[in-house]
Formats: sequence, C-alpha cells, structure tokens
Amino acid sequence: MSGDLVSLSLLLVAATPSHENLWREGASQASVPIDFEAHDAAAAKAALSRGGVDICVLDSAMTDADKASVIKAARRAKSSMPLVFSSAPRGRARIANVDGVLPVPTDADDACKLVELCIRARMPTQVLVAGDSDALRRIVRKLLAASRFELDIQEAVDSSATLGKLQRSSISIVFLDANMPGLNGADNLMRIKRQNPDVKIVMMATEVEKTASDRRRLARVLVLKMPFYQADIDIVLERYFGLHGAK
Repeated sequence: MSGDLVSLSLLLVAATPSHENLWREGASQASVPIDFEAHDAAAAKAALSRGGVDICVLDSAMTDADKASVIKAARRAKSSMPLVFSSAPRGRARIANVDGVLPVPTDADDACKLVELCIRARMPTQVLVAGDSDALRRIVRKLLAASRFELDIQEAVDSSATLGKLQRSSISIVFLDANMPGLNGADNLMRIKRQNPDVKIVMMATEVEKTASDRRRLARVLVLKMPFYQADIDIVLERYFGLHGAK
C-alpha cells in the first residue's frame, strides 16, 4: 500500500493456470489499483524478500514445505508485513499461521469478490473498545494490536462516549463490555444498532443471556465469553472480514 493514492500489491502463489487467470481478472476489476503477480514458491519467496507485497494468497495444494517456506518469507518481509491467506476448497485442512482462508474461485465474479475481501482486510479498520474497566480495555487493545490486520483502535469509558464516538467516527467494529453501566444488556445493544445499523458488535460477557427475547435481539451480535485470548480475537476479525473459508 503506497502514497496518498491507495494501491495494493497482491501475490498469488502456486495457483493452477485456470485459477491464476480468474484471480488476474478479479484484480483487474478491483475497486483500487492492484499490482498483481503470480509465482511459484521459489519466485514468491524472492518477491517477498524484496518487500512491497500487501497480500499473499497461497494455493492449498502446495506442498507443506513450500507453504511453510513462503509463510516464513512473508513474516520476514521488509517494510510492512503482508497478510497471508490460503485459497482452499471446502473441507481442506487449514494451513498453519495464515491470517484467513478464502474459497477457491469458480468464475470471474467469484474472483472479483475474493479480491474485494482481500482489499477490505488490508485497509485500515476503525475499532471501538467500550467498557468502564481500564484493565479490560487495556487487555482488548493489546490483543487487537497484536493482530496482523491494520486497526485504528479507539476507546470509550461509558455509554455517552460510546454513542458519541459512533456518531462522529466511521467505526466498523465495537467490542462492548456487556456489564458497562448505562449500556448493558440486549436493549441497549439495539440502541447502537438503530444509530449505526451496519456496525459489527462483539459483546464481551461472563455469561450469555438466555431468554428467548434476548436470543432474538442478540441474533446478529457475536458474544465473546470472558476470559478470551488472542485466538478468539483472531477468529472474530477473520469472520468480520469474511476470511473463514468456503461457504
């Protein structure tokens, strides 16, 4: 990603010729300029060592040794570290140490959608951590900062600050303490949704409300049961960006 004019570099590794053509076509129709390259594992490692790659997509049919060596090269990349995704058919085991899983494109429209998912994941995302506990906000901020996704992390200490930040900023995800005074429970979550219908809410709770009414109101809210860890945050972000494999 470079300069004021947003452009991204996408590296496709070890794809079949037919899949390479689909990805190339998807990149050519992307919403931002894409510098597209397709290489075998050896050439991909050289490209990664030079730096400048934003997104690296690995074909799941690669050998385990090639996968590991390319991922290692990506993690050692100069300048900014690229996001690494695998492209895999349904049921294929996940490659270790990747940032998400994409389905294999079946046509040009599929490829366009996958490229847009990659772009969305690579661009900065505004995240709000809302809770009255300094310790909880500090923990969640630390876990989010450890993610390989580029996140602009903001904080709010009460209900008024939460709603105010949502009104003034382009927040995409809210990590909300379910026990925060003035903004707890399913009713108040709906206040956020009425004000910002497109925002993703992740409710952090020690237990989940179980009434039928609450289940209906919480249907589109992801609940993280405390305590949670880095892997749980990573799963939340992957789901938000649509990087959880074949549908």
